[in-house]
Amino acid sequence: MKKYLLGLLLLIGGGAMAQPDTVKVGTYIISVHDINFHEKEYTARFWLWFVYRNPDFDFSKQLDIPNAKDIDDPEIINDSLNGKAWTIMKMKSTMKESWNVKDFPFDQQHLRVQIENTLFDNRTLIFDPDLRGSKYDTKEAIDGWKITNFKVSAGINDYETGFGDPRADRSVQNFSTFLIEMDIERDAWGLFMKIFLGMYIAFLISTISFTPHPSEMEPRFGLPVGGLFAAVGNKYIIDSLLPESSEFTLVDTLHALTFIAIFGTLLVSALALRQYDKGKKEMAERTNRRGARIIFTSYILANLIFIGMALVD
Repeated sequence: MKKYLLGLLLLIGGGAMAQPDTVKVGTYIISVHDINFHEKEYTARFWLWFVYRNPDFDFSKQLDIPNAKDIDDPEIINDSLNGKAWTIMKMKSTMKESWNVKDFPFDQQHLRVQIENTLFDNRTLIFDPDLRGSKYDTKEAIDGWKITNFKVSAGINDYETGFGDPRADRSVQNFSTFLIEMDIERDAWGLFMKIFLGMYIAFLISTISFTPHPSEMEPRFGLPVGGLFAAVGNKYIIDSLLPESSEFTLVDTLHALTFIAIFGTLLVSALALRQYDKGKKEMAERTNRRGARIIFTSYILANLIFIGMALVD
């Protein structure tokens, strides 16, 4: 009886002292492409490798990427390395991403890919990131952007559910997670000129209305109105590329400045025309000149300030 009790205690103690199996995991980023701000997604192609001892692990069937929209069937190579199982997988997945477009097109983005085993929690499996072997293709990884920071790490993802398991100790499930993170930014001046050139041309068209005599009503009011329609159309085009956001972005700010400036040209023309009709011809011309300088200077300075703020962020 004593031997039985002793054996039972040893068995219980051994189970309590049991350690989770460690899985060495690494990645090589092949490419990040099809970046779509409006749909809040991008596509990633990358290699994953796992080195482990536990024969119950089968990453070809147990792999999950919780923050992916869609995962293509991977190419899988199974081998052994130093007496351990060695699984290499070529992955392609469409990732969901909440883009930060506050400073678009001078934005910086943080990409994150989360890898988990769907079957074994952190009491059975712990990821050990291959820090030395995990890298990205420096030439082809991402076109039009620059990777400013790349790292891999291990963490814990908590699920506030037992997934139907009624046992008290299963009310919360914790899974080991392998994280791939990248910070990306771009040299955006070329893109900036492409998307805002139409807006600036619209503003310049409206300022031409200062050149006719204050009494010439048709060009002085027709040109700003035409510029206003062009600026509104330019904003609709840019908004179609970006996700919906309640935040006032750089795109919103620059267009708002343009709308206000064009309204200012109409206001100056109306005031100068009123003064001219009252016989105050010299005052009308003076109002026209001063109004033109104030609007043009204020518009340029405001643009430089807000663009500079976006570059500093």
